[in-house]
Amino acid sequence: MVSEPEQPVSLQDERLQLMMPRIELNAQVNAEQLASEVADILEGLFPARDGAIALHEPEFSERAEATVLECIRSTFVSSVGAFVSEFEVRLAEQCDVAHAVAMVNGTAALEVALRVAGVEANTEVLLPSLTFVATPNAVSHLNAVPHFVDINEETLGIDSAALRQHLNQVGESKAGQFFNRETGRLISAIVPVHVFGHPVAMDELIEVADSFGIAVIEDAAEALGSQYKGRQCAAMGLLGAMSFNGNKIITTGGGGAVLTNNADLADMARHLSTTAKRPHPWAFEHDRVGYNYRMPNINAALGVSQLQELSDRIARKRVLAMAYIDGFAGHPDLRIVREPEHTVSNYWLNTLLLEPHAAASRDVIVQALNDAGFMARPVWEPMHTLDIYADAPRALLPNTESLAERIINLPSSAKLAELLP
Repeated sequence: MVSEPEQPVSLQDERLQLMMPRIELNAQVNAEQLASEVADILEGLFPARDGAIALHEPEFSERAEATVLECIRSTFVSSVGAFVSEFEVRLAEQCDVAHAVAMVNGTAALEVALRVAGVEANTEVLLPSLTFVATPNAVSHLNAVPHFVDINEETLGIDSAALRQHLNQVGESKAGQFFNRETGRLISAIVPVHVFGHPVAMDELIEVADSFGIAVIEDAAEALGSQYKGRQCAAMGLLGAMSFNGNKIITTGGGGAVLTNNADLADMARHLSTTAKRPHPWAFEHDRVGYNYRMPNINAALGVSQLQELSDRIARKRVLAMAYIDGFAGHPDLRIVREPEHTVSNYWLNTLLLEPHAAASRDVIVQALNDAGFMARPVWEPMHTLDIYADAPRALLPNTESLAERIINLPSSAKLAELLP
């Protein structure tokens, strides 16, 4: 096991001082009362609801039904087809990139993006610990090693200042490449994650990445339509990866995509994900070990119809987010996470953030909301706390560990905007 760098005494003292008032204030928060207040606010936001409200539901219009039916009647429902090509063109236009390559899911897309970016076995990939398990899994599928770094509270994404400090402490440059001095492994990529649709501060992150000569591959699985300083998520790094799972802002059932402005990398992603088969009318010649990862035509048909509805869906989700923000405004114990400065968020999942002194109330609130018919959930367990990644290298993660105890996701389907009073 790689040991965590020894923590400076001054930082240890600072964290202990922060913990002491938190423990004292926890005793002043009545968890059951706070949970009741949260449930009452949601009841007030959705007075006309008919039954339980899910966390995030897909929406399918008559256009979606017609497009999928057209695909079925064509009989071209598998791997590559006309709807796949159309979906890729429309997606590239939406994300303001030159190339999109449709995949079977977001994990496959991120794995392929990492591979064509040059991530190899026994190298390290920097990524946040507060993410869905698919992010480090994509790294592990390449026999590379996740290296977890801290996040900040404003964006819920990688903290660039903390990252720079960490790399200066543990890394060294050799022959134009950057290595982890403690493990001897090359650091081959940085993967920022736009958590819940909120964009990472990409200018600062790219500046750090460039100063250490490390490629940036965006995990924009949750951030379709989100923007940072007018630029679309998934369009700012060397490559980006997206997901169109059933719980995303638009869905193809299962699906994902690699996005890039680099034609060579796009061609390689397309080739590798199509079993690395050389083009030929009938011959089966494969020049690399590839993947059967291309999106089926029937899934792409659903995606084509959904992309046409994206702007309306984002608009409704932003109305919902503003209602949540107003509903919890001024509460002393919690608040709604707002889009960071210089960004436009798709607000994929609305996030209730407990103040540190109320952190111990999280599970009581989650239980009370679910009992009241509002599906809510805590954030993922930080990846470094899972047994499968317990030995992975990591920076100090104070913000990650604090935020993981304080986040609650609230019902976020776009159609909920229509239930608001």
